Amino acid sequence: MRVGRIRYINCFPVYGAIDRGVVSLGAPVVSGNPSELNLLMANGQLEVSVISAVEYARDSARYLLLPDLGITSDGPVRSVMLFSRVPAEELTGRRVLLSRSSMTSVALTRLLFEHVWGATPEYAAGDAELTDIARFLDEPHDARLVIGDAALLLANRVRASGAGNPGAADYPYVYDLGECWKQWTGLPFVFAVWVAQRSAVAADALQVHARLLESRDWGLAHLDVLAEQASAVTGVARRICLEYLSGLDYRLSYDHLAGLSEFFRRLASAGIVPATPLSFLPAA
Repeated sequence: MRVGRIRYINCFPVYGAIDRGVVSLGAPVVSGNPSELNLLMANGQLEVSVISAVEYARDSARYLLLPDLGITSDGPVRSVMLFSRVPAEELTGRRVLLSRSSMTSVALTRLLFEHVWGATPEYAAGDAELTDIARFLDEPHDARLVIGDAALLLANRVRASGAGNPGAADYPYVYDLGECWKQWTGLPFVFAVWVAQRSAVAADALQVHARLLESRDWGLAHLDVLAEQASAVTGVARRICLEYLSGLDYRLSYDHLAGLSEFFRRLASAGIVPATPLSFLPAA
């Protein structure tokens, strides 16, 4: 079995115990951003992985969802953000850069523009990762979608910026897409899910699933330790990292599944994905 993980800090709670040898996964782990993992799964190069929710919807006949495991928020997510120089409602005809790292975040952005903000921007692909804020600002754009650790970093710089520094003056309008979805629908949002290939050996996939759940439970009991690690990796204050990790949910409860089904329904209505049943890895 080959198992995929998102390399951002949002996966620390699921893989933290595995990283520390507290839980033995018994399988090699491959790291990447969501889009990279989507491609690896689509090409059959991984047997189990976390992927974008939209990747599951795009090819649900290929995958089985792992029960009770996802990356979700019931309100602010803090790592999927639209940074804009004008109000979102005024972005018609203006250039909006979309992250190439996450299909789900891009699809949600398009839905929000159409149904909530009532604007029709000109979309373009932006840099996937934030490494140099000056380069980010130099790219021609009026707004940009940023995800993962990059979104945390940029939001932190916007909050901390003073006169003459890049940040708040460049992006006076900041939208948290998890919060926007919650306000729109009243439901949680599922950004990513764990899946197994339908062709994978069920017993092996079930064993990996059990180990991931065990590691997640350890991680949720040790968020303070993981926040310290996240701060060291990103340079974002430990307090903010702890707030971020504590605000995410790594389960797939009935409420989460209702939010996921509603997202898929809206995408199917827009012709973005086919009608998508939710199919789960069966218990042994």
